[in-house]
Amino acid sequence: MDAMQYEITLPADYDMAVIRDRVAAAAHLLDDRAGLGLKAYLVRERGRDGSPVNQYAPFYLWQETGGMAEFLVGGGGFQRIIDSFGRPAVHHWTGLAALAGPARGAAPRAATRRLTPIPELAEPGGLAALFEEETARLHTTARREGVHTTALAFDPRHWQLLRFTLWESAAPADEDATERYEVLHLSAPHLEALPGGR
Repeated sequence: MDAMQYEITLPADYDMAVIRDRVAAAAHLLDDRAGLGLKAYLVRERGRDGSPVNQYAPFYLWQETGGMAEFLVGGGGFQRIIDSFGRPAVHHWTGLAALAGPARGAAPRAATRRLTPIPELAEPGGLAALFEEETARLHTTARREGVHTTALAFDPRHWQLLRFTLWESAAPADEDATERYEVLHLSAPHLEALPGGR
């Protein structure tokens, strides 16, 4: 499993209705995309939920790298982003787990992301132990009321841990997140096929 996200930061006075209309018109195009576990069409609006920016920031979970590569370079959808906004940097993480929550049957309306640095661990097996601990925390998150899906991944280039959660409605105020998003649409053609653990 691979996690992927690109962030298109927009001017402070940008009319976010343009993004909402764009998603409403085209989001269905990935509703049956081969290899795609999920794509959450995410936005942040300046001044809402503590966001300092207007941003369009779709988040993906892919079953495997080939599907992601085809999307990015094979004319499989990303070209529309390039044509409209230029070519953004694409963040990529290696997936560890994706778990269903009690609200899996509902359409999610909010998402949270938490990015944290992975410390250097001197003891043998320290990294594996850290990932086991974080996976256990993910299982706890997956049992919370309102959780649709929650995922854990890491970036071995920047040694960064990612936790991403979709929520049925507003994310709880006590959720430890570095970013909060509104979900405009969820395409989830192969969500059930994503791995539940390492």
